[in-house]
Parts: sequence; C-alpha cells; structure tokens
Amino acid sequence: MKLVVAISFAVVCIGQVHGGVLPDCTKAPLASNKICDAKLSPRERAAALVAAMQVSEKLANIVSKAQGASRLGLPSYNWWSEALHGIAGAPGVSFEAPFDFATSFPMPLLMSAAFDDDLIEKVGNIIGIEARAFGNNNRSGQDYWTPDVNPFRDPRWGRGSETPGEDTLRIKGYTKRLLRGLEGTGAQRRIIATCKHYAGYDLEEWGGVTRHNFDAKITAQELAEYYMQPFQQCARDSNVGSIMCSYNSVNGVPACASNYLLNTILRDHWNWTESNNYITSDCEAVADVSSNHHYARSNAAGTAECFNNGMDNSCEYSGSSDIPGAWSGKLLNESTVDKALVRLYEGLVRAGYFDGAAAEYASLGRNNINTAEAQSLAFQAAVDGIVLLKNDGTLPLPLKPGSKLAMVGFWADDGSKLQGIYSGKAPYLHTPAYAAKNADYNITVAKAADDAVAAAKKSDYVLYFGGLDVSAAGEGSDRRSIAWSTSQIDLIKKLAVVGKPLIVVQLGDQVDNTPILELAGVNSILWANWPGQDGGPAIMSIISGAKAPAGRLPVTQYPASYTSLAMTDMNLRPGGSNPGRTYRWYPTPVQAFGTGLHYTEFKPAFAANLTAVINIQGLLKACSNQYLDTCPLAPLSVSVTNAGNRTSDYVALVFVASTAGPKPYPIKTLVAYGRLRNVAASQTTTAGLPWTIGSLARHDEQGNTVLYPGTYTLMLDEPARVNTTLTLIGDTVVLDKWPAAPTAKQ
Repeated sequence: MKLVVAISFAVVCIGQVHGGVLPDCTKAPLASNKICDAKLSPRERAAALVAAMQVSEKLANIVSKAQGASRLGLPSYNWWSEALHGIAGAPGVSFEAPFDFATSFPMPLLMSAAFDDDLIEKVGNIIGIEARAFGNNNRSGQDYWTPDVNPFRDPRWGRGSETPGEDTLRIKGYTKRLLRGLEGTGAQRRIIATCKHYAGYDLEEWGGVTRHNFDAKITAQELAEYYMQPFQQCARDSNVGSIMCSYNSVNGVPACASNYLLNTILRDHWNWTESNNYITSDCEAVADVSSNHHYARSNAAGTAECFNNGMDNSCEYSGSSDIPGAWSGKLLNESTVDKALVRLYEGLVRAGYFDGAAAEYASLGRNNINTAEAQSLAFQAAVDGIVLLKNDGTLPLPLKPGSKLAMVGFWADDGSKLQGIYSGKAPYLHTPAYAAKNADYNITVAKAADDAVAAAKKSDYVLYFGGLDVSAAGEGSDRRSIAWSTSQIDLIKKLAVVGKPLIVVQLGDQVDNTPILELAGVNSILWANWPGQDGGPAIMSIISGAKAPAGRLPVTQYPASYTSLAMTDMNLRPGGSNPGRTYRWYPTPVQAFGTGLHYTEFKPAFAANLTAVINIQGLLKACSNQYLDTCPLAPLSVSVTNAGNRTSDYVALVFVASTAGPKPYPIKTLVAYGRLRNVAASQTTTAGLPWTIGSLARHDEQGNTVLYPGTYTLMLDEPARVNTTLTLIGDTVVLDKWPAAPTAKQ
C-alpha cells in the first residue's frame, strides 16, 4: 500500500473520501431489510442485504471503495483504514476537527523489544478505542488494515519496523495480545483487524525484482515453520476478522490467486471460518496477477482467479482490477460474488456497523482520543522498548538543572523524525531537545559538523542523535547498505576525540555498530527505533536515570557485509552462499537477537524444581486441545536477583538447543519470555513463563510439526547465563500434518 508513508501524510489525508456515512436502520428503505434485524444471526443479516442487491450493485461493492446501494439505503464504505501504531493516514481516514489527531505509539519493532505482551494488549486497546471512535463519527471505517505480522527476515527490508521482529514466537505473542486489544473481547468486534501480508512478503525492490513480480521460492519446511506461523496465530488461534493477501507469488502462484494459501491452508487447515471471515487484496495486487506475474492472460482473467480462489475484496487506488470484464466474460459468477459480499457485510455486522446507538461500542467518541492513559502508555511503550547496546558505566548521566548538553544530530530537535512510516497526525511530537529544555538543562542543538564540535567542547556531555530516518527505506524501497553512513561515523569520531562523555542514540532500523562499539570515545549506545509522540522524554528519562533500560533486540544485528546475500533468497538455513538467516541459523552477529544491557547487575536462575523428564504420550493424553501444538507445559519457573543498586525491569528470555529431529539443527530457538517489572536492589523476583509443546517441536521437510524425543538444553538470557536440561521420552509424534501444495497450476 504505497501511498501511506509518514512523509506523505498530508497528501494521503487531504481531499480523500473517508469511511463513509454510517447506515441508518431507523429510516427507509434500509429499515425494511433484515440487515437491520438484530435478532437474526450475523450471517442471516448479511445474506438478506446481499440478496436484495442487483448485480450491478454487487459488483460495485467488492472493491475497497465500495459504492453502497442508494436504492437500498446502503451508504458507500471505504475499507482502507490504517492503524499500525496509532490511527494513520489512509483513503478511508480523515483527520478533520475535532478528530484531528490520534495517539502515536512507537513503531511495532520498538514496542516488541519490551517483550511484554500485557503492554501490547494495552496499546492495542487504546488504538482500538480511538479507531472505533473515528469510525463512529464518520472519520474512518470500522475495519483497519493492521497489524503487519510478516517476519523481519532480511535487515534491508524497508518495512521491517512495521513488524514485531524476526522471531515467530515473539511475533505470535505480540500479535495475539495486540489483536485482543484491537478487536476487544465483547460480543461485537470493536474494530475488524486485518493481519497482513499473507504470505512470504518481505521484499520491496532488489536487483530489478519488485514486490509486484517477486516469486518467493519457499520450501514446505520453512513455509510452515517460519513464514506462515504468524498467520496461524491470526487465523487459527485468534480468529482475526480479516486477512490481506500480498503482492508476491509463493512458489509460482500469486498469493491473492492461490487456492492453496487462501483455502487449503487458511480456511480449511486452520478452520478460519468461525466468523465467515474475509480476505482483502493488497492494493493493486489483483492487477499484478496478469500484468506482473503473467499468471493470467488478461486482467479480467486475473481478477476472476483471485475471487474464484477465495479473495473477497480488491483494494484499488482508482480502479485496477477488471471486475466488469470478469463478469461479462463469464469468468466470475454470481454465487462467488455473493459469497464474498456476505463475508464482507457479515464482518461489518459483527462490528455493530448497522446497529447505530445500540452497537456495543457506539458511545466511543472524541473524549476517548489521546486520553491521559493513552499519553502515559505511549511514553511507557517507548521507555520499555529502548535498548542499551553499549555502556562503560557512563550512563545514566548525573544530570541536574543547568547541566550543559550538546545535542547533536538530525533528529535532536525534529519531531517529524519520531514516528516512522504508517503514521497519522499526532497530538504532539516531543523531541529530546524538548525534554531537555523542560528539565532545565542548558542545551545547544547542532546539526552541522563544525557547530557540533564547537558545542561539544563547551558542554558537560555530548548526545549524538543519529541513525536512519524514513528516507533510508520504506514501503516500495529496501536498503542497499546496513552500515552507518560515512558522514555520521566521521562526525562521531570528531565528537569522540573532544573527550566529553559521548552517548549515541540511534533512530531507525539496525545498522552495523562495529565502528562505534570499538570506538573508545563512544561511551554508550541506545537504540530507539522510532519512539513515537513522547519519544524525546522517554529517551531523556533513560539518559538521566529516571528510568532504567530493559529492552532487548527483537532482531539480529548483522555485519555490513551481509548485504552480499540476495534478498530474493528466502532460505533460512545456511547453504551455498547463504550464511543463514535470523539468530536461529546465523552464527556470527554483531549484536545478537535478545541483546540488551541494564544499569544494574542481574543474576538469573532456573527454579531448582523444574521438571527434568517429560513423557510425550503422557503429556498429550492429558491435553484436550484441538491443536496439539498448543498443549501447555508447566510454566518455566525463573528467578532473578538484582545484585546492583538500581531498580530495573528484567526481560527473561529462554532458548532451547537440541540435536533432536532433522539436520541441520538450529543454533537455538526462543521458547518462552516475560518481563519482570521493578526489581529493586537486592530483591529476588520469580515468574512462571508460559510455553507449549509446540515451542519444542521441529518441522520436517514436508512442513509437518513434529515433537521428537531427546535431550533439550534450556538457556536463560542472551548471552546464556545459566543452563538446564530437559529430556523428552516416548515416541515421535506429529502434532500438525501440513497440507501438501498442489503440483499443478492452482
């Protein structure tokens, strides 16, 4: 969806049609249709509306800018609203007074770094409330195309910070709780969330290949093990309201035209039919089927392929599919169109769209936007995610009113840099300089190198705010380099020789920190990604010691030379010129997944009474879950003692390594995590980390989820601080049999 990036917010939001006028079931002619009869089931209500439509009306409502049917009293509706980390600019969203802003949280990658699913649900709850308030007041639709759950496979991907990171367990935990927050837990959906981009999508443009013509070649093993796991959470385990199919092909078939992806896996294998859920295309993806993938002979044929294979709505900027041609050419029949429309309108029924003041969430309005709770949570989410990557004891700084700070770099006092992509209009954007001024520090802001060095010489402390902004990469463009820019390194070196304490605060995605990790004059490094509306105060609170850092990297930091690997190589396991992808398969990171330092010393441990032996068959016999991979294990009991003198949170990460199952063996795999809050000096805190037998399972070459007997080493923290051993006994068991892909065109 190439229109919606932070730098083009104004273009997106001005002069565009938003969600549409809400339907009025108290007035004719709509009142006479059973869509307004709340005593009927959602499916019956939706079917009644579709049955009343004429063919021309039906064809006009299976696109993102649905025209409605004035003859029936059905208003137009724009399905394209966005809310990645707060309500964002989109054709279906209007930031018009009094709904002229919404809470802007950090980018998902930074929030994921907090490793706290309770926090994520709270964030989702705020976004869901604000999104529904917009929808109730004709400023948006009641469905939103969020979250982005594609794994962050390659560090160059321009949209990686939209995601929770590279690890599937972390993505699934984040997604589960975010969806619960967004959609709510009531009888109706607060909003309809949309998991995207299904599937194998993590490339914008590389080597002449774009997302519009890329054919992702993925083995059955890695498709089931990695690329599909987040969508399994969305569909099978969380029953999300909708899913977006992606631009790319998977193994020769465009995702939006793939019966295997949309039906065999999504609806049949994962039973994603409970709410008659619907699938939308990414925007213009239907046209790609013929024009870029050359999978169909014409746009009409490609359009029919998509709808006939399970897609329900075509997202378009102005009109890119050929629904009329598919219909007139008898490639698309009325029963297929009806099925799509019933799914779409049933989704809206389940959100209370037709229920007016009687809808469960109808009371949400302007007073629910950017509340004190939302502001506090946006600040906390930034603080909790920020990661300390280097510290020689310089941080926290002993700042006091009047302390002289040189605040150097392109975003020290530029609020426009704080949000990242897919952002909306924030109520405010508080920079580091803003926070420093409010603390009565004596600051000098400098961008030019000569000014920066002069300011540094006159200061007590030097804070360098560098890294990447959204111009480095984004939707439609991937990075070519993952190194620090030469100009920034040169400036950092000049600042380092001044001899004042030097703190580097990095914006954006990961870069190879080798030059500054090795530079003695750089005392500390903080990674802040894109920290949102209160990013500046969050950063300064950590620098001053008012807050303590406890975030962990949710991605691997690779060396700059890693870019020699083709982005089009989807293989995770090492082989040939591929050194491996993600922490599970790549052995020599610059800074590893899970890295994160503290202001205090923690001593973690496993509980002494952990179960050492588990009988596979006995465990499964005691579990009645429909999906065996979700069968719970006894919580992993861990403790942590704060041996330092500062109160701090601690993120417990538990990994497993084993030679059970097929070669090659992963280096290690995250199996459980949790955030222990406010561990005081000399205090010991314990937690029981939830995990399942699916966490210990492997995937075989056919994609089956298999639990193997053998010895498993559990490792606590990154790098590992303590180990323990778990033995599984009994017979190998298939927890989930993966459907084989068709061999012929489908």
